[in-house]
Amino acid sequence: RMGPKKAGGGSILDKVMQGIRQAATPGGSSLVYIKKYLKAEHEFENNTMLLKTLKKAVADGKLQQEKSSYSIPGEVYQPPPDETVDITDVTEGSGPACESGSTVTMKYEGRLADGTVFDSADRFKFTIDGGEVIKGWDKGIKGMKKGGCRELVIPPKLGYGKKGSPPEIPPDATLHFTVNLLSFSK
Repeated sequence: RMGPKKAGGGSILDKVMQGIRQAATPGGSSLVYIKKYLKAEHEFENNTMLLKTLKKAVADGKLQQEKSSYSIPGEVYQPPPDETVDITDVTEGSGPACESGSTVTMKYEGRLADGTVFDSADRFKFTIDGGEVIKGWDKGIKGMKKGGCRELVIPPKLGYGKKGSPPEIPPDATLHFTVNLLSFSK
């Protein structure tokens, strides 16, 4: 049989695109997510076939690849407000910007909506997107330059969520941070 194999109605690429649209993840869907989606929704687990399909789709301009994430050209998904960090640059800083995987050294102060300071540090080191801090920090600090200062307003979903972090942080708290990027290494 010629042509791409069908995995039960619609090509593999159609299913991949369905999955990407369903997830509507800003920046695209990871290969891990696409595999899980195909297995759960379509009982499809042919990894070799999937990788070939993705490679061809990228070459044909039907999909865009950014590291290990795939997106549909021209389709941009805006995260819902409860998954968006409100970022204000106070000072821009200089030099290159830190990115996912950078190890950053921060000075910060965290406040609740009523102004109560719940945490602060003069030197705090972590790796962006390394799962070491709340998601709002990963999102809010990415793109900063050395010497930069930002005000971050982080919704509960990207902070400590429904549980909070007792006793300092109540459930469903919106967090306000002033963050200074002292240095970083890639």
